[in-house]
Amino acid sequence: MLTRSDILATSDGEAVAVYKPQGDGRVLLVCEHASRRLPQRAGDLGLSAEALNSHIAWDPGALAVAELMADALDSTLISQRFSRLVYDCNRPPESPSAMPEVSEIYEVPGNRDLSPAERFARTAALYVPFHDRIASEVASRRARGMAPVVVTIHSFTPVYMGKRREVEIGILHDEDSRLADAMLAAVSGNTSYRVERNEPYGPADGVTHSLRLHALPFGLLNVMIEIRNDLIADAAGQQRAADYLTGSIQEALGRLGP
Repeated sequence: MLTRSDILATSDGEAVAVYKPQGDGRVLLVCEHASRRLPQRAGDLGLSAEALNSHIAWDPGALAVAELMADALDSTLISQRFSRLVYDCNRPPESPSAMPEVSEIYEVPGNRDLSPAERFARTAALYVPFHDRIASEVASRRARGMAPVVVTIHSFTPVYMGKRREVEIGILHDEDSRLADAMLAAVSGNTSYRVERNEPYGPADGVTHSLRLHALPFGLLNVMIEIRNDLIADAAGQQRAADYLTGSIQEALGRLGP
């Protein structure tokens, strides 16, 4: 059992990674599902190596794309260092999917029948530091008179529950659609990718938690980006997607003004 005192070993390191902490760009990038790594003391959660390498454990390619975008935009990037199977940092603590007992077709034995203390331990060790770091970055920028643009980067599997997904890039938003609208306008007519609004997920699926925490309360421009992971499986695909998304964001921000 994982308790508050031993969920992370010293050798595991920090729960949160920060890339380009001195980045001075307007955009603040976030990658909640950057890693498939499990804390040493979590073992394998009762899962096979195949499951732990699959999309249920992380968003393949998302961190690589986010880092390329951070370089291009001179932006700080905050990412989670552990698998979403231990705690999905894009879900609130009360959500069953924060520590899922089932993910797509896989049961997760190590998440079955967690006690309130165990759920609290994971929340305290993983969720709280991650969102505290984002909140601190937002607060610091706002204190300097800057209005950060919050952009979260994700990837999704091309086949889910046996169904093929034709969408290639999803531009997702919650109740504030300003940046999403401007990005969709910017890519209108561009056939590089099949781009759709609030696909393959939308706010009704509970996927905009980070945006709701860090952007909506302050009126900050924000968007969640989903990239089909077969398109970013190698360095060339990652660079192509990063260039496309960086250009789309820059054009959208230009349309929206300061």
